[in-house]
Amino acid sequence: MKILKIIKKKNNLYNILLSDNTSLSFYDETIINFNLLSNKEITPENLIKITEYNRKIEAYYKALSFIKTKLRTEKELIEKLNKLGYNQNCIKEVIEKLKKQRYLNEDLYIKSYIEYQITLSIKGPLKIKKELEKLGFKEEKINNYLNQYPEDLWQEKIKKIIAKKIKANHNLSKTLFINKVKSDLYQYGYEKSLINQINIDYSDEHNILNNVFQKELKKLKRKYTGKELKEKLKYNLYKKGFNLDDINNLVNQEYL
Repeated sequence: MKILKIIKKKNNLYNILLSDNTSLSFYDETIINFNLLSNKEITPENLIKITEYNRKIEAYYKALSFIKTKLRTEKELIEKLNKLGYNQNCIKEVIEKLKKQRYLNEDLYIKSYIEYQITLSIKGPLKIKKELEKLGFKEEKINNYLNQYPEDLWQEKIKKIIAKKIKANHNLSKTLFINKVKSDLYQYGYEKSLINQINIDYSDEHNILNNVFQKELKKLKRKYTGKELKEKLKYNLYKKGFNLDDINNLVNQEYL
């Protein structure tokens, strides 16, 4: 086969027309490496080598395009290149090349990831650590960076989360609210010992009890009256975690 024509395209690509009417796209690195010029003869064996080489260049540029979108881990790039059908040897060479060019920097990725989560999410250190481990980073390296952040920082994050939850709560008693908040914080990735150090200033229980009382009263009045209504009210409010003395005082002073 002979090269009949070479046409420059965009993104470092060239279109090559062969004498058998085959049209192929190669990167400029492939053109230079194999000295592909017009009228040059190419054997089928050489064409296989050229195509394999160009496939590696293509995989490299694909990986670069992923990195330019955002920081990527080695694991993420391998998964993406696997999905695109590149073989393991090709992927290995691409990863090594990117490492030498310092496009894959574990320390920068871990540091940037932690900073992002601290600034823009409610996640605690345990959840952040777990997510980084899933991305393929070693526990020791993750801990080295997480340990640079003082306990005060995590305590302030917890306080802000609690303050928002207090403002949003309109139905829970203090007991249930505190239990739920602690459970949520644990799910967010904060250590129990750290959670238990925070004092939850919950001073609006009286108003919440009144609100819940009115809702329960409206619902139960459809079925019950008199003493039975009072007992049902007390029972339902007690189930929701309110103080029994507060419940009795409120129910007894209301006209039912």
